[in-house]
Amino acid sequence: MSSQPTQILTAEQLQQKIRRIAFQIYENNFEESALVLAGVSGQGYVFAQLLEKELNQIAPQAVTLLHIDLDKTKKAQPPIQIDNPEAEFADKVVIVVDDVLNSGRTLTFSLQPFLIVPVRKLQVAVLVDRNHPRYPVSADYIGYELSTTLTEHVEVVLSDQNRVGVYLH
Repeated sequence: MSSQPTQILTAEQLQQKIRRIAFQIYENNFEESALVLAGVSGQGYVFAQLLEKELNQIAPQAVTLLHIDLDKTKKAQPPIQIDNPEAEFADKVVIVVDDVLNSGRTLTFSLQPFLIVPVRKLQVAVLVDRNHPRYPVSADYIGYELSTTLTEHVEVVLSDQNRVGVYLH
């Protein structure tokens, strides 16, 4: 395998995917009065911030942004921490946002806090779906589907302005 990563999506293409996902979220939830975006630590949270910005431009709903604090490298997780109290998302549409869906393990942990509170809908948005499901989690909103081998690594870069894009290592 080459030592140089292959760029799959450019910054401009990523922005188009984010905008398209924002429109899909709005179209599927246009009757709702409020939306909650819950971004998973790291690039998932940055993606949620970018989605919030797009939704605020196109949708009349109030959009609340939450941060899901977890360590993606750990096989088991302590109770997942969210930066706002349950009242912020009770009886609302919650969209859990992450950069890459690989096995579904991270998203399974990320969904836990929302399963103990009555939410109106629980949806998932990802920029890249790698198609390696080991957990029963699928995304409602997908920016890009990419079939990869288990040894390949997909890197989403949103916070480094000099390298924004999706890369395959």
